[in-house]
Amino acid sequence: MTISFSRRALCTSLLIAVTAMTAHADDKVANSVPAHISEEIPQASLQGTGSFRWFGLHIYDASLWSAPEGYQPSSDKPQKFALDLAYARTLYGSKIADASIEEIEKLKLGTVEKREHWLAQMKHLFPDVKQGMHITGIHIPNEAARFYLNGKLLGEIRDAEFAHAFFAIWLDKKTTAQSLRTRLLGSKAAGG
Repeated sequence: MTISFSRRALCTSLLIAVTAMTAHADDKVANSVPAHISEEIPQASLQGTGSFRWFGLHIYDASLWSAPEGYQPSSDKPQKFALDLAYARTLYGSKIADASIEEIEKLKLGTVEKREHWLAQMKHLFPDVKQGMHITGIHIPNEAARFYLNGKLLGEIRDAEFAHAFFAIWLDKKTTAQSLRTRLLGSKAAGG
């Protein structure tokens, strides 16, 4: 009877150890920094993630990557960060650009003329996407917004005002996606 109990105890211990190792390995994979993000932001870490739904339809999952100290929305210091959108459905690039300008307009950022110019630039740059594809935006402080499709460089819009306005869609206090903003900012931006 003692032998049976010991075998059970050993098997249970092994099962717990294997489960813990698997869970830890899954966490490492989930939090591993994509190569194009680590090249842009050395020592980047995942700050937060969340999903965006429109009338109940899952549109994309978003991830905010920042320097180790984290993105601080109330900081006066310009910060480099990455916002990755993993699409859950097929969307036309022109529709992504249209939706982006609508959100920028709701935030009252840029003039009418600037928004028209930004829209034309985004329509030229943003590709059509299918489920599982990623578009990553890199905020380059006081310079530009750089974009990647599945880790490959698409191009950039070299306009600091555009870069601020574009990322404000998700990170501004007045965003229409408040719950997503809260998830993206995570615990590193407490009080922001």
